[in-house]
Amino acid sequence: MSDRRRSGAASARVERFLVGPIVPTLLTLAAPMVLVLTVQASLNLVETHFIGTLGTDSLAGAALVFPIIMLMQMVASGGLGGGIASAIARAVGAGLPDRAAALIGHGLILATLCGLVSSLLGLILGPMLYRLLGGTGATLEAALRYSDTIFTGMLLLWWSNALASSLRGSGEMFAAAVVILTAATVAIALSPCLIQGWGPFPRLGVVGAGLAILTYYGLCTLGFLAYLLLGRGGAYLRRAGFDRRLFSDILSVGGLSTVMTLQSSLAVIIVTGLAGGYGNLVLAGYGIGARLDALLVPPIFGLGAATVTMVGINVGAGQVLRAERIAWTGALIAFAVLETIGLLATEFPYVWLGLFSDDGAVLKAGARYLHAVAPFYGFLGIGTILHFAGIGAGRPRGPLYGISARFLIAAGGGALVADVLHGSPHKLFVMVAAGLVAFAMINAGFVLNGSLGRRPDPGRRRSVRAT
Repeated sequence: MSDRRRSGAASARVERFLVGPIVPTLLTLAAPMVLVLTVQASLNLVETHFIGTLGTDSLAGAALVFPIIMLMQMVASGGLGGGIASAIARAVGAGLPDRAAALIGHGLILATLCGLVSSLLGLILGPMLYRLLGGTGATLEAALRYSDTIFTGMLLLWWSNALASSLRGSGEMFAAAVVILTAATVAIALSPCLIQGWGPFPRLGVVGAGLAILTYYGLCTLGFLAYLLLGRGGAYLRRAGFDRRLFSDILSVGGLSTVMTLQSSLAVIIVTGLAGGYGNLVLAGYGIGARLDALLVPPIFGLGAATVTMVGINVGAGQVLRAERIAWTGALIAFAVLETIGLLATEFPYVWLGLFSDDGAVLKAGARYLHAVAPFYGFLGIGTILHFAGIGAGRPRGPLYGISARFLIAAGGGALVADVLHGSPHKLFVMVAAGLVAFAMINAGFVLNGSLGRRPDPGRRRSVRAT
């Protein structure tokens, strides 16, 4: 594609975000990411199914590691990645294409530092952490084999998410979708081969599951780099110098986003540890029940990523009231989708749980979790989309309060119920649900009070320049 045609296409894309109808534009932007993230989530499901065939110890060991890997994924995509996407979206909305492109290289440097540190910490602290979470014997051994494999290549996870966030921030969802879809398809086919030893592949068990995950992130990294280096982003990467103000632009949002993501993921880790205190059967049941939470990531993150882009571009262009309408529209869509899933899971929990285990005690524990938490999935949808709206606007204060309340209630309240009051697993899971409600209400309150930007909307926007 010639520079002129590429510039015209970019200009038309940004124009659509600024003046196009909100619902069709939001859904069109979200659809590619929802599709590919659904395929990505399927990798987790395939992995869990085949790990389950290795026995309860392997399933419980993977359940110990899963929240840690999700922590890394969420920090890389929603933490630092959120800062990258927000900074780029606001630059695009303000008509500053050189700045938007230069932010890509700055984001990669930050991702490299984060990847190296997290890999080192995971390899060193893994044994102690999984023991604290209740891992012993064969369960702990399986957890360490799985974890060490993934943390050895953790840099790939950070690179792929930084590059994906760069594309999302500029509204290039389709390009990101093609890369992710291709990589996830390969990894889904490879995972059972490496776990079970099908065909010419060796039987590697949980190590094979970890290698399949690294293959996915490696292919994503290569695909994103190829697109950026061959496209307009590559030219800016090759000639742009480094500016500490660009690091500050990313970290002013990405730093707080990382804190929020750590709180969210730490809450899951703490609840996992508390569930482990009731024994391996409850831990395994909670693990497969909570996997449904992970299945919610595709619709919620796909819509959230679209919200970050549209809100950021409109705030950058000075259209605050339109940004607020986008946020509320996304929140209502998310509530409808997630609440429907939650009600179905509450009514028919064993349809989901039976995919992973036939142990009666494990199924009972998983059903307890879904009966307590799934009816409140709609609140997770509202809170998450409004959280993403705050990130897109470059104003993370409201999301920080919302996620902090969720952490205190789910983790702190859960610890009080389980360790101090010695309550049942059901009471622990009720605290998780209460955290979702608080998360939604606090984020909604901040958006209602104008947290996305200064009101009233001036009714003007800057002209859209080619990006």
